[in-house]
Amino acid sequence: MNFNKADLQKEITYKTSRSGGKGGQNVNKVSSKVELLFSINNSLLFTDDEKALLNEKLQARFNKDGFVQVICDEERSQYLNKEKAVERLIVLLTRALQKPKVRKVTKVSKAAKAVRLADKRIQSTKKSNRRVGDSD
Repeated sequence: MNFNKADLQKEITYKTSRSGGKGGQNVNKVSSKVELLFSINNSLLFTDDEKALLNEKLQARFNKDGFVQVICDEERSQYLNKEKAVERLIVLLTRALQKPKVRKVTKVSKAAKAVRLADKRIQSTKKSNRRVGDSD
């Protein structure tokens, strides 16, 4: 993960539009909704392996043109919405690039097995003593 916010912003394109929600008359005049578009395939920040991994993991986030799309219209100002959208993209990319830890196969210890079996035996005798009229 060799990218930072400044490098990422060089490769991002923005679309703005009028947003609904709070803001009164301002909502009708100002384009505060931000749609961030980022092309993984055209990016110079990632290696081919990283691009393949990102394409695989972020498949659901692509629009019809093949761009990763992040939309933000929470704030009243366009600048704050742009900042939030970039932060979301960074989180999205870093999570997609993280490799999960390989699970080490472990065995249940003999002591743990013995305790479990002893508990089962106790439970079994408890239940068998509750039976009424069973002459086995």
